[in-house]
Amino acid sequence: MKKLMVILLTLAMALSLAACSGGEEPAAEGGEPVVLTGVGEGFGGDITVEVTLEGDTITSVEVLSHEESAGISDPAIEETPAAIVAANSTEVDTVSGATYTSDGIIEAVNAALESAE
Repeated sequence: MKKLMVILLTLAMALSLAACSGGEEPAAEGGEPVVLTGVGEGFGGDITVEVTLEGDTITSVEVLSHEESAGISDPAIEETPAAIVAANSTEVDTVSGATYTSDGIIEAVNAALESAE
């Protein structure tokens, strides 16, 4: 009887450990949005973005901080994230007159997406 109890307890412990050590579900699956942060280099310095993914879909790109020139960079800061969301890709055109800022945003989004892999 004692042997049976030891075997059952050992089996129960093994099963509970196996259940706890299962592989993790990929971050972008399961229906929950995943928020990632990335940094790219603009004309004036670092550009930090926040990217929200739902599955494989980019649902939001927000520029959190930058050191770009006010006025000159504004169109890129507004248009580039919107273009990335619309295309669900970073393969988008840069904004004329703010190419470095556009490229920095694209680089930051790519860095964020790579961190999810």
